[in-house]
Amino acid sequence: MLINATIEKLQALSLGGMARALTEQLESPTYAGLSFEERLGLLVDREATDRENRRLARQLKAARLRSDAVIEDLDLRTPRGLDRSTVLSLAESHWVDAHRNVLVTGPTGVGKTFVACALAHSAIRRGHTARYLRIPRLLDELVLARADGRLPRLMAAWARIEVLVLDDLGLQPVPAPRAADLLEVIEDRAGLRSTIVTSQLPLGHWHEALGEPTVADAILDRLVHGAYRLELKGSSMRRAEATDGPGTTDGPGTTDGDPSAPTSSRSTATDGAGRPKRSRADTGYPSKRASVDGLAAMPDYPETDDRR
Repeated sequence: MLINATIEKLQALSLGGMARALTEQLESPTYAGLSFEERLGLLVDREATDRENRRLARQLKAARLRSDAVIEDLDLRTPRGLDRSTVLSLAESHWVDAHRNVLVTGPTGVGKTFVACALAHSAIRRGHTARYLRIPRLLDELVLARADGRLPRLMAAWARIEVLVLDDLGLQPVPAPRAADLLEVIEDRAGLRSTIVTSQLPLGHWHEALGEPTVADAILDRLVHGAYRLELKGSSMRRAEATDGPGTTDGPGTTDGDPSAPTSSRSTATDGAGRPKRSRADTGYPSKRASVDGLAAMPDYPETDDRR
């Protein structure tokens, strides 16, 4: 009776993890040999783990990432301009703490969206907030928000997000009024928050895609200064899948702006049922289920990234 009352009080205090762990301890004789301090420590650990799992699930839902991408699933064997040490460094999310940006460029199908979402996922695992937005839809949302009076609240909400993923910059030329709106979004974040931008256009062509030259100068000055650049190269991985048949690569979500595009992959061995075989060792990363702290130690990344 006393234990039941204790469990009910733990539930009332929103300590569901401790309540479940206490029930498990009472039902299992394996805990009988532990001291009071050891059993209490297990209860606290369980509660902390449950809260972190709920936080992660909540933040991932709010982020609305385009793909279920994680750093551990990045394919670094295919030559496309991804350096392993740079990716591991960025996965530590120190660039988020320093309020720096990441610019990902490359032709369609090489995995820009997947890389961006994987970096955002790593930041969420490190305790940061994130949000994914395609730039064409972001600009449309700003027009609608201005019309119905939501613009100040919307801009304030985006400004609070620690990692904002802006996908498909320059997919089509940005009219001058909308470029000015985009500048306001970037201005609210400059030096205060981090932004990941992906684009099919090389960085040198962004200026002409951003409308009026003065506004384009202001946007690029705030985005490019101190940013890390990942310049992907190679042929479309979706095209490789269509040619070689189903395989394994960065996983679902390497769509680069095309919702109807099939999942990109590379040819690989299959088992007897035709399913692709792939060892986690192929990527050089630990299991996807490993904790963040279980990742290999990541070296300090350089102050500038001159890999162009």
